Amino acid sequence: MPETVAARADFHSSLADGKAARLIALVLPLALLGGALASQYLGGLHPCEMCYWQRWPHAAAILLAALAFTAPAESPRSRMLTLLAALAIAISGAIGVYHAGVEAKIFEGFTQCTATAKGLTPAETLDQIIHAPLIRCDEVQFRFLGISLAGWNAILSLGGAALIGILSLKGRRA
Repeated sequence: MPETVAARADFHSSLADGKAARLIALVLPLALLGGALASQYLGGLHPCEMCYWQRWPHAAAILLAALAFTAPAESPRSRMLTLLAALAIAISGAIGVYHAGVEAKIFEGFTQCTATAKGLTPAETLDQIIHAPLIRCDEVQFRFLGISLAGWNAILSLGGAALIGILSLKGRRA
């Protein structure tokens, strides 16, 4: 009888771990992407090219994590989608590490213009270039506690992805 109680407790613990992993996989990229958009549209910080690169994996993670909620938390499908969301979050974190390294002059970064304009006439392109703010990837626009936003993205994304992975795999072993 005590073995049955222990097995139930393990099942409920693994179910809770899977639910927590899935929830973190959704909330973390929502918060980070929301913060990036708020800093741009409400805070007046203009993103550079690498800032945009960090946003795309978070958008993918949101989609993958949302899809994970279409199946029970303990199902292989939900676990796989949650782990894929964690991978996307980790990719954004890795880009954040590179971007923070460029800001700290550890890595070289870009040596050419990275602006793109598709489907515009030459006059429209020139007008966009003239009126666009020049945002360099190697200059920090804002720091919080001495860490740039790219650095915070790296810390939170890589830490969150690791936590999601641990919770997902812990639930699987139980």
